[in-house]
Amino acid sequence: MLRVISEHFLYREGIMKIKNIYNRELEFLKDAIKNGKNPYHTFAFTTIKNRYPESRTVVLRGFKLNPLTIFFNADCRSSKILELKANKYCSALFYNQERRVQLRFKCEALLHYQNNISAKVWSNTALQSRKCYMGPYNPSEALDEWHPNIPLEYLKTDPEREHSEQGYANFVHIELKIIELDVLELHHDGHIRFITKNGKDLHYIAP
Repeated sequence: MLRVISEHFLYREGIMKIKNIYNRELEFLKDAIKNGKNPYHTFAFTTIKNRYPESRTVVLRGFKLNPLTIFFNADCRSSKILELKANKYCSALFYNQERRVQLRFKCEALLHYQNNISAKVWSNTALQSRKCYMGPYNPSEALDEWHPNIPLEYLKTDPEREHSEQGYANFVHIELKIIELDVLELHHDGHIRFITKNGKDLHYIAP
């Protein structure tokens, strides 16, 4: 009887522990949207191209809890958009080196282009960021010589708002619907790892 009670107690303690870790990491994600010093401000985003994974670093632009969703922006001419149109399933990887915590998301991507959602996000996009979508070349396009792929007149200044509107033609807001979250916290005396599909049911898995 005592053994059964003890095992039940340990199970409940374990679930509470990973719930606390889960909630803590959600707060770090919320903070990372505006805090450039937060390691979660950027993350590795991976798509599939011709059966091979393609990864790049992108900037976290939004986070929603219910349902669990993360957001970022991209140039619609970039290869990752073509890859997402061919295969909407992708992954996102966050890592905090100081705290030794990894968040790995399995995602389904939804592209917002030239719609009410993209227009709202664009209206709140800073001029400094808007010029990144005004480049004359497609991202990853081969060049004969170096070019920053922003209008040269704006190398050291921001565009005027009216001129910056040209960038909206290349702007896409990407919504990543979370299918599964895998959390790993590294410890010298034993790592902690768990997964969740809905943010409510948390399950330990082997590190």
